[in-house]
Amino acid sequence: MTLVLHDTLAREKRPFEPADPGRVTLYVCGPTVYNYAHIGNARPAVVFDLLFRVLRRLYGEDQVVYARNITDVDDKINQAAIDQDVEIGAITDKFTAIYHQDMDALGVLRPTLEPRATAHIGEMLVLIGKLIEGGSAYAAEGHVLFDTQSFADYGKLSGRSLDDMIAGARVEVAPYKRHPADFVLWKPSKAGEPVWDSPWGAGRPGWHIECSAMVGKTLGDTIDIHGGGHDLIFPHHENEIAQSRCADHTPVYARYWVHNGFLTMDAEKMSKSLGNVKLVHELIKRAPGEALRWALLSGHYRAPLDWTDELIAQSRKSLDRLYGALKRALDVDVDLGGEPPPTVLDALLDDLNTPRAMAELFALAKTLETSEDASERQAAKSALLGAGRLLGFLQQDPIAWFEGGADAGLKAKVEALLVERFAARQAKDWATADRIRDELNALNVVVMDNAEGATWRLKDGETK
Repeated sequence: MTLVLHDTLAREKRPFEPADPGRVTLYVCGPTVYNYAHIGNARPAVVFDLLFRVLRRLYGEDQVVYARNITDVDDKINQAAIDQDVEIGAITDKFTAIYHQDMDALGVLRPTLEPRATAHIGEMLVLIGKLIEGGSAYAAEGHVLFDTQSFADYGKLSGRSLDDMIAGARVEVAPYKRHPADFVLWKPSKAGEPVWDSPWGAGRPGWHIECSAMVGKTLGDTIDIHGGGHDLIFPHHENEIAQSRCADHTPVYARYWVHNGFLTMDAEKMSKSLGNVKLVHELIKRAPGEALRWALLSGHYRAPLDWTDELIAQSRKSLDRLYGALKRALDVDVDLGGEPPPTVLDALLDDLNTPRAMAELFALAKTLETSEDASERQAAKSALLGAGRLLGFLQQDPIAWFEGGADAGLKAKVEALLVERFAARQAKDWATADRIRDELNALNVVVMDNAEGATWRLKDGETK
């Protein structure tokens, strides 16, 4: 079995071959913890969680080292701390904990390592020192800047020339820069901001140097896979490559570059100025986290994804179908440690083709529902649970999935009404059946009819 991934640098899909199958390394740029994560922030977390799961399936859980950093010093963090008159740690600790809770709700496994930027200032200073010594960086007016003209491969990841980068990016114009594209490695702290000592003056690190230092410390000079959102290709990842390769004199920084596509909101870019930002913290109060995960994986990870209320509703219905099949097959005994079938694995090994993998889940559910062969049903249920486990789905008790937070009294009342309604439908007493359905609707219950009667679940909250 060979995993094939689209490599942004190569601009094509390539068979994945780790440098050392006994230690497969994956680094993903994590959150900047100054506020609640929005659903766009969650897309890379979920996408690379799936890649992490697939890698562990291929190479073994102990052989994959996944580092996802925490950016805990940043202009927005600093401003929030100043506004609230607290240390930056009060802001970052609070929102790191909230981020963990939100991602847990989406079924995102914790990474192997979670380095924090502020814990790696020493490594950043060493890295900057190497760059200055090698002639790839220079100090000027309390700043240290990377000399982009010193790195011949600068721009290869994004496919831009230096002139294109200046024309198409917001670059800080400063008289101390040798070239407008040169970027900051170290800069003076403003009043009220955190400050660290350095050979070039007191200050704080630039954004790009943080990840290079954390990658080097946790995973090594060259890693197997570097991931992140499409918006990070330039300038962040372009700059990471430049400074890491120049500091460590390595021809390759990451063997594969993997980027997920943008997420839009009702076909518009998600932004605070438009007021269309959807926070994960709020969405999980209104819909199951598993349904949000399904929505995030419903399109191919490299394609843009339009986030709508309809997408959430459809994702919930898709999971209802699968959990419904499992609920109606509670009498089929299987080993919960079942293996995902080759059809699902093949889909995921093909550059994480989740739409195709999800289609295979429905095929398994159909076999489970329609086959009259006991062994075939048993195999289908085992495969469905195994595939779900790999994808991060279908691990709840199916009865609990539908009943949600209903108490014992409500459950008993709903079940009694469903029995009464089924009898009315059998007698073709449609008026009584409709009256009972209205009564169930008033109880916030969704009824799903099937050949054996009906199943039910509590309604989700409004997603708007």
